[in-house]
Amino acid sequence: MSTTTPTPQPGTTKEASPVFLENMDQLQTLFNQFDANKDGKISAAELGDVLKAMGSNYTEEELKRAMEDIDTDKDGFINLSEFSSLCRSSSDAVTAASELRDAFDLYDQDKNGLISASELHLVLNRLGMTCSVDDCVRMIRSVDSDRDGNVNFEEFKKMMSASMPSNDRI
Repeated sequence: MSTTTPTPQPGTTKEASPVFLENMDQLQTLFNQFDANKDGKISAAELGDVLKAMGSNYTEEELKRAMEDIDTDKDGFINLSEFSSLCRSSSDAVTAASELRDAFDLYDQDKNGLISASELHLVLNRLGMTCSVDDCVRMIRSVDSDRDGNVNFEEFKKMMSASMPSNDRI
């Protein structure tokens, strides 16, 4: 099995971007998940909705400060370029690993170290992504190397660092 390493964008290294955002397709997919109304920009309300769905308890003031920090052109929205800069700003490998663990923990609702199809289904629906439990079973099967019907953290890391079609990513 051969693996290829994506070519880093100019001015960055592979270590300079989070493990799960190695190419523009992945970045666009993540951006689209935040952009609920599909208008090409993320509003403060959309950012707040996603953070709430992920279990974060941000105050309105914290959300406002985050938007001010991210929205460099000061138009009141986060565009793809600003979102890309935000994602790349997590350059520390420890931070990226911590963020990956946090993402895994978001899906691992019962905290047993595994993501089941029902957990995946629950979280994706909370994030506004409509899919069936059968769809989630297929997504898990595509990365379930030990064939236990779940995704463990090692499988999750491999999945998130691989270049996969966007509909196979958790």
